[in-house]
Amino acid sequence: MAYTITMTKPRLTHQQARRIKAQRTQLGSAEAVDGGEMGTVVARYGKQALVENAEGDRVLCHLRSHLESPVAGDGVIWVRSEEAGVIIAITERLNVLHRPDIRGQLRPIAANVQLLLIVFAPEPAPQPNLLDRYLVAAEHMSVEAALILNKADLLKDNGLSQRLERYATLGYRTLTTHQGMSDASDLANLIRDSTVVLVGQSGVGKSSLIQRLLPDASIRVGPLSELADKGRHTTTTAELFHLPNGGRLIDSPGVREFGLGHVTPAEIALGFREFSPFLGRCRFRDCHHEREPDCALRAAVTDGSISEARFESYLQIRQSALDAS
Repeated sequence: MAYTITMTKPRLTHQQARRIKAQRTQLGSAEAVDGGEMGTVVARYGKQALVENAEGDRVLCHLRSHLESPVAGDGVIWVRSEEAGVIIAITERLNVLHRPDIRGQLRPIAANVQLLLIVFAPEPAPQPNLLDRYLVAAEHMSVEAALILNKADLLKDNGLSQRLERYATLGYRTLTTHQGMSDASDLANLIRDSTVVLVGQSGVGKSSLIQRLLPDASIRVGPLSELADKGRHTTTTAELFHLPNGGRLIDSPGVREFGLGHVTPAEIALGFREFSPFLGRCRFRDCHHEREPDCALRAAVTDGSISEARFESYLQIRQSALDAS
């Protein structure tokens, strides 16, 4: 498919131009943005990005070297060149979702997210703490999170249904689904008109869920790896798709781990929403919630206000963040 630059050209308002000019950390200078067009990054390919304008036309754009790396969901300002577009600015982000690369360094994968859909399945079995790590990330981003138990036809007596119910009691929206369901109305009702990101381990069926939502989208579905019970990576870059109900979906690469090195221990505690009534009520202001006397969190575990499994998950996540710092 060839990407072309159309002649339709929505101009920036005076207020938008002033705001972009003020973002010197993004522009690298106060260069003029007159003549620039608003767009949304659909996907990123190396030193180029696929940008969609207000009319839905897509343009392959080069990146200015001084800009922060744009990702799917980013709003950008781009201008025309002879052969392609050029991104000259990234508009202010509401939030950004990161993941660690192979060197352990955090890199952004999606921006301006409204709903994080956390997908897990009986096969491959969820890694310890992974769901809670995603929930902490969502709270840290101030983004709503919902949990999807996929491949429900493979459920055995492994406690996954009970785990989903536990999250539902905490106020998270939940959904149980599988590929054999006739339509995508359950998913569409969950997403509505939000900009969403599907996250989860490789092999949990994220691509299959997208195919239910978008039957015509060219999403490859990879089989589960027979080695080590881990799924193959079928998606290598985040990509934005428009949904029939008006929502937008950003598919992200599958991950086997999800680091929280950018989140402080105090912020991790805030990511466990049931902890909120008890935070700040310990005897010591710097309580680590481990062996200190009169710890309000441990008392809440004892009286059943906080589940022991979630508390242990918090301690493990907190310790892993401390080890990584």
